[in-house]
Amino acid sequence: MASKERFTIKRTFPLLAIGLLIFVAYLYFFVGIGEIAKSLQRANLFYYSLAFIAVFAEIFFYALAWQRFLISLSVEVPFRKTFLYVWVGLFVDLLVPAESVSGEISRAYLMVRGAGGNAGKVVASIVGHRILNMIIILGSLIVGTIVFIVNFGLPLGLVLGFLIFVIAGIGVSVFFLIFLSVREQATQKMIDWILRLVVSISRGRWSLDNLRAKSQKMLRVFHQGIEVLGKNPKNLVQPTVFSLIAWLFSILIHFLVFLSLDYQVSPSQVIIVFSIINAIQAMPFGVPGEVGLTEIVMTTSYNLLGIDIEISAAATVLIRVLTLWFRLLVGYVAVQWVGMKALTGKLE
Repeated sequence: MASKERFTIKRTFPLLAIGLLIFVAYLYFFVGIGEIAKSLQRANLFYYSLAFIAVFAEIFFYALAWQRFLISLSVEVPFRKTFLYVWVGLFVDLLVPAESVSGEISRAYLMVRGAGGNAGKVVASIVGHRILNMIIILGSLIVGTIVFIVNFGLPLGLVLGFLIFVIAGIGVSVFFLIFLSVREQATQKMIDWILRLVVSISRGRWSLDNLRAKSQKMLRVFHQGIEVLGKNPKNLVQPTVFSLIAWLFSILIHFLVFLSLDYQVSPSQVIIVFSIINAIQAMPFGVPGEVGLTEIVMTTSYNLLGIDIEISAAATVLIRVLTLWFRLLVGYVAVQWVGMKALTGKLE
């Protein structure tokens, strides 16, 4: 396990370095390193320290929402395990170039193995949690865009077009997930196609019939779990409340960073940029943590929405320290802890 982890880090480190170099080049040619350094030197450490606390609070309520989904599906698990597995999932998300999907697979694997949960129910909880978070992001982006237009007028045509594109992309993704969750036959056809591809690539090492039988069993339980969630709307109240609180803390991180730079930013500006970044990070571009692309888009988006480029760049640097590098550090500690538990036989 340790050797695989070192191999993954060794393999992804050059990609992280390339992403950072691209962002540094962007700052050098389009912003000015000196101006950014001046802004960073004026940062208020008290408010920035509060942003670190907000990171933990965001993940705490995010994990709490997932646990409520699990409990609704009769998967009993101590919260400390849920919280730990979420951090491991975040680490995998940031390190493996398949954002969100890789992290959710690792969470599902750990929950099934470490908590003895039914695989179908665990996957149902993760899919339900993902749909809920995507709906919150979609709703906040729409509201944030409307509020921004009302207060500041129509943004530049390119910005407005990009916002519409992101809104449409998230909307299609939510529809696709809901469709696959409620239409068992459609999901089975898609899985059959994937299994045939896997068997073809494996050149007969895996049996299609065996894989199909296992997938059908898990899929049946998965749809039963989604049906339970759909038939009991009360079970969605607590996850929704906890997800909204987690979303508020994630927004608060941006506000605290701008506050540390002594700059007043509007809620609509933060919500729009935050939603855009979330949409981008949900797309696997092949770069760990989407380093380089995320920073450039965040800096440019804040600037196009009316914030000085120097402040936008300085805020982006500070935000990414919190949402990328700090999460990587804590996630790495969580991975080490899970590894120690597995070696000592205490993960079960």
